[in-house]
Amino acid sequence: MICAKRYLLLPLVFFMTSHASSSAPPKPVKVAILGASGGIGQPLSLLCKLNPQIDELSLYDLVNTPGVAADLSHIPSHAKVFGINAPKNTPPGENKKLQKALQNATLVVILSGVPRKPGMSRDDLFNINAGIVSTLVEGCAMYCPHAFIAIVTNPVNSMVPLASEVLKRHGVYDRRKVAGVTTLDVARASAFLRDAMVTVGDGKNNDSTENVDLMVDVIGGHSGTTILPLFSRAISKEDACLSREVLHDLTVRTQFGGDEIVKAKEGTGSATLSMAWAAYQFIENTLLALAGGDERVIQCAYVESNLTEQAFFSSPCRFGVNGVEEILPLGRLSDYEAAVLEAMGPVLSAQIQKGKLFGRGNVKSRL
Repeated sequence: MICAKRYLLLPLVFFMTSHASSSAPPKPVKVAILGASGGIGQPLSLLCKLNPQIDELSLYDLVNTPGVAADLSHIPSHAKVFGINAPKNTPPGENKKLQKALQNATLVVILSGVPRKPGMSRDDLFNINAGIVSTLVEGCAMYCPHAFIAIVTNPVNSMVPLASEVLKRHGVYDRRKVAGVTTLDVARASAFLRDAMVTVGDGKNNDSTENVDLMVDVIGGHSGTTILPLFSRAISKEDACLSREVLHDLTVRTQFGGDEIVKAKEGTGSATLSMAWAAYQFIENTLLALAGGDERVIQCAYVESNLTEQAFFSSPCRFGVNGVEEILPLGRLSDYEAAVLEAMGPVLSAQIQKGKLFGRGNVKSRL
């Protein structure tokens, strides 16, 4: 049983202000959203249009993209926005529209692909989305080789290794500038913990909980049992009374939170609004870090890592002007968390290998 009266939790993002300054004018910031017309892409594009850091917002998708851009252009905010419909069956090297969308991009967000639907295995999902992501990353290698690439398309556990191998083939891979967005896992774990804290008090709102942002670090991967929320770090011994059974249930709920949304939408959709919000948090924090000078940003991300035996791993990372500049130590885990971490290893390794093989050109690879 873990009991508490106070909440002192790790934040999703941590800023440390410095006194560095520069007289050089800032470079224009261009964000390209690939998959901008979809259920995640449209709300994410709206949030980005409102961000004063962004000078140019480039939207790219199969259909309806100019319409989305026209709609957003009526908002009197700083960013200039344009939308491009992707041509069909055009290799990246011949795709002038993709070139226009990506050229001079500071940050590229890859959303393109299909969401997981009821009855669809992760292998099915991979087989559809891998080719899409591979093509778009190849475009990044050609037209914006120095941009930071944030990957949202699932399965993230395989897509980030795939993207890394594509960039290596083009000789432009920089491990500091490729990351899978796992912020939604952080958001879910934090929201579920907050709800549990309130429920403990006989269902009555706890003022101390209501007034504090509860943020839980989440490590591992971005699907199922590879997701490991570190509730032990979010709850001190003096904190709210939550049993081991409740913490286990919260972990499982975080791991399979996406299924909860698919069920609630009766199979007609998946997480879109919450994913758009989470992706935007990641984008906003990353842009602050890339701008340099005044901010140090720490957030969870799925990146190439040496923390564990798995070549890619999600954990708190320090972001800076070069992207992911430091992967922070894991620190001490509870016995329960250590067991989950050990059990996820073979699953995550297989998913990583699947992405690597596809990225190297072995498109017939199977788990």
